[in-house]
Parts: sequence; structure tokens; C-alpha cells
Amino acid sequence: MSTTTAAPTSASATPLHLWTRTRGLLLALAVLIAGGITLAAMHSDSQHGSLDPRSADDYGSRAVAQLLKDQGVSTRVVTTLDEAAAAAGPDTTLLITVPDLLTEGQQRRLRGATADSGGRTVLIAPESPSLRVLAPGVRSESPTPVKPREPGCAQPAAERAGRADAGGTRYIAPDENSDGCYPAGGLPTLLTLPAQDRGDTVLLGAPDILFNHRLDDEGNASLALHLLGTRQHLVWYLPSLSDTSASDGGRRSFFDLIPSGWHWATLQLALAAVLAALWRARRLGRLVTEQLPVAIRASEATEGRARLYRKANARDRAADTLRAAARARLAPLLGVAASAAHSREVLVPAVSARLPAAGRDPLSLLFGPTPADDTALVRLADELDALEREVRTS
Repeated sequence: MSTTTAAPTSASATPLHLWTRTRGLLLALAVLIAGGITLAAMHSDSQHGSLDPRSADDYGSRAVAQLLKDQGVSTRVVTTLDEAAAAAGPDTTLLITVPDLLTEGQQRRLRGATADSGGRTVLIAPESPSLRVLAPGVRSESPTPVKPREPGCAQPAAERAGRADAGGTRYIAPDENSDGCYPAGGLPTLLTLPAQDRGDTVLLGAPDILFNHRLDDEGNASLALHLLGTRQHLVWYLPSLSDTSASDGGRRSFFDLIPSGWHWATLQLALAAVLAALWRARRLGRLVTEQLPVAIRASEATEGRARLYRKANARDRAADTLRAAARARLAPLLGVAASAAHSREVLVPAVSARLPAAGRDPLSLLFGPTPADDTALVRLADELDALEREVRTS
């Protein structure tokens, strides 16, 4: 006795089908990875150590550190809050490169160490997250492009430097004792706040005058040397996320970490999304039938629906469709009205009367539960066909 192996149905997933469905996604992923590697390779040697006085890259600050050394000012790099706070003193300039990166607790500790030290504290592009603590009373406004600007003030350092690349964050001074220079839109981008014991705090709206590749433009070098060279020692603080003091419990909300410009960008993106949704939305109305431009064979339509059912794992819908079609075909064979074809009280007794006593169970076949898996669904289809043949031949 020989056995026959059932051929796979057209709805079966084959390696070719899987490759056809996923090749577009895999190609896009490969292009994305290749692009990321290319960009990383292109920029791997272009921006090492931004604002780092040990870096000779374009965005490093080794040039200004060397000029300060020639004038007798020592430069020391620190990366922890403990080192920065301990270095504060009347003969020291403390440069904080990213004040907004500090937690509120770190900011308060720095403020306590520098407020009465008699030294100078230079903050690079501070905004609202750090101004509240490190420069009380000062408010920041929207940034402006960096470009050569006139001093616009009587501060000796600015007058000697003349035109310099200034811009970035703009500041509103708390009182008339503050000295603002290099204004943009009527607000200074360089602000000096006097403190006790001849100390002061300098707010620099943008770090461009400290970059190696821009130091020899305009009066950038002169301005940088006057801002950082007023004391014998310069402590260059590069805040680090690995600093243990960053976990001091300082409270900062998620929105404090977002630059101010992104709030407007998010609003614009949301508005664009709403307009796109309105543009693409379809007007609601009744469905309209349309003649197909070509004739589709019944077998193709059946296979297409079967694929959809399988993709959606909709065995319940597939079983209901098979049973409803079988009931509709059996009703005229048994003399049952079409309106009662789907009534189990009418159809099941009529089918049972045409079957042998020990035959199939028409109730479970025509009105039974959903098959548990695909194998049970195929078995149901076969048994429905066999039931219909038995009714026809009886």
C-alpha cells in the first residue's frame, strides 16, 4: 500500500516567499548601517575633545591654552566637581565648559565655592537650567547666530579686542551693575557680573572664540586672553557624566534637559502632522461598488483570501466562511429554505435524516467551535466536503 504526500498549498510560506517579503527591509537596513559606518569614519578624526585645552582639533582649545601659557598663566584640566570646587580662589579663573550638564546639587556646590572666593568664574553658553543657581537674576533669551560683532560697551577687555565672533545665547542683566557687551537684538551675548572681594562671573553666549580654528579671526584671541588670563591660574572644568557627584540627588525635570529651541520645533512638527493628517484623511460616506477592470478566476480569489486569513491568523473567520458556504450548498439539497439554511434547529435534523445512523456529527461540523490550529482547520474543510458528498449520494 503506497502513501501519497500532500503537495504544499499555495498559501504555504516558502524560503522564496520569505526572501521576497523581507529583501526590501534587509536592503534598507544594510544601507542604513553602511551609511552610519561611513559617517562615523568621516567624522572620526574631525572633532576630538570639543573645548578641550589638550586637543589640537578644530573644535579643541589647545591654541588658547598655549597663548595663556606664554603669558605666564597655568592651565589645569579637571573633570570632577571636587577638583573644581577645591581650586576656586582669588588667583584662579574657573572655566565651566558645559554648566547646563551639571545637576542642581552640583551647581549649588559650585556657587558656594566661587561666590566669595574673589576669583573669576566663566560660564560657557549657560541657559535656564544653570542660570538660576550660578547666576541668580539673569535670564536667557533665544540664541542668535555667531558672527563678527562690535563690542558695544566700555569694558576694557572688549575695547582692546574690538570686533569678535560673538552670538549664541543672549542675556538679560538683573541690574545696572552688570556689564554687557557684543549685543545682538539689543541684548548682550557677553555679560560680566561683579561679585564680592573683587571677584566676578562672566557669561559667554557661545564658545567660538575659544576654538582653535577661529582663534585668529577678528579679535577672538585678544578677547579670549583677556577673559581667561586675568588670574595666575586657569582651571578648565570639563563636566563628566561619570563624576560621582552627578548622583547627588539634584532634581531636574526632563524638560530642563531639552534646549529651548526644541519646544518650538516640537510644536511645528505637531502642527505639520495634523495638517498632513487632514490632507490625507478621506471623506466619510457610503461604499461605492466598482466594476473590476479584469476578470479574476474564482480559484485565484479563494487563494488570495486564504493567504489573508493565514497572515492574520484568523482561523475563526476562515472556519465560519467554510461552514457558511457548506450550509448554503446543503440547504437546497435537503429541501430547506434559504432563509433557514443557517438555523441549526432546522438544518441539523434535515442533514441527520440523510446520513447513516453511525455517520458524522453534523452539529459539530456545521456549527462547531473554532479549530485549534491550521491542521484542524484543514481537517474541517475535508470533513465538510465529505459530508456534502454523502448528502448528495444518499
